[in-house]
Amino acid sequence: MSDSRLLLEVEDLHKTFPVGDGLFGGSRSFVHAVSGVSFSISRGETLSLVGESGCGKSTVGRMILGLTQPSAGTIRFAGQRTDNLSTSAIRPLRQRLQAVFQDPFGSLNPRMRVRDIVAEPITNFRLANGRQALDARVAELLDQVRLPPDSGERFPHEFSGGQRQRIAIARALATSPDLIVCDEAVSALDVSVKAQIVNLLVDLQRDLGLALLFISHDLAIVEHLTHRVAVMYLGKIVELADRRPLFSTPGHPYSRALLSAVPNPDPDAVHNRIVLLGDVPSPIHPPTGCRFHTRCPHAVDRCRSQEPKLRPVANGSQLLACHFDYFES
Repeated sequence: MSDSRLLLEVEDLHKTFPVGDGLFGGSRSFVHAVSGVSFSISRGETLSLVGESGCGKSTVGRMILGLTQPSAGTIRFAGQRTDNLSTSAIRPLRQRLQAVFQDPFGSLNPRMRVRDIVAEPITNFRLANGRQALDARVAELLDQVRLPPDSGERFPHEFSGGQRQRIAIARALATSPDLIVCDEAVSALDVSVKAQIVNLLVDLQRDLGLALLFISHDLAIVEHLTHRVAVMYLGKIVELADRRPLFSTPGHPYSRALLSAVPNPDPDAVHNRIVLLGDVPSPIHPPTGCRFHTRCPHAVDRCRSQEPKLRPVANGSQLLACHFDYFES
């Protein structure tokens, strides 16, 4: 990928949250939600950020959107550093950077008609010249997300969950963004509706040249729309790879365990489920060395004392934060 196509660059991103108040002489503790995350997204590309709940993937998304301030690290969008911008300074960039959140009902104002919900960002950024142009743009957006023409006159509660998510996508598209952050955008939907929304996102990306950061714990969904995958565990990326090698030859033991949990539609297929022992450690006191070593069946003394760096392995198509190249065996 050439540098001219780079849209988003995240480098060594950290986020800690204080817990407790430190009263009566007690020391204040911190949750290490994100610890040294780095990746990039090119124009027209989908990068999926996956991992168990609590691994820090949604916090990464919120920092990219400017909703949460990083503790350290840098974020560059279209060549401009954004992590140090104030709320007013980042506002012009919001036209090019939009979001679709998990709960389609909670993210839509129940007192507004759909046409006004979709028109709001167009009005805020003064992207339409007059009422007629505004109405035409709203109608175009509703058609793009495959909603009936009369949808604009109705309220959010009159739609199903999948239809409400289409409204949220139409609103995100209203400013013609370069990047949309989809934070668990299909996790609250039925299986058949998930597939419809994923197919819609794939078509929109192809037609509009969108870049997507798709945050999810559902690897079965991720496989059908992503170009690359970043696997997170306890605040860190443990594997970053193109879709095909990640799903065919996962390198990290944690990636292998996640993929082994994906149901196989073939009832005759041999299913070797990898069950991880123990619980995810506390992000307040993450383990020394490799953060996964407390649950890893391959851990040795080096894993407990030395933190592995994210590095190219095998033919360079995968980045792996592990002391061993398991998929070579």
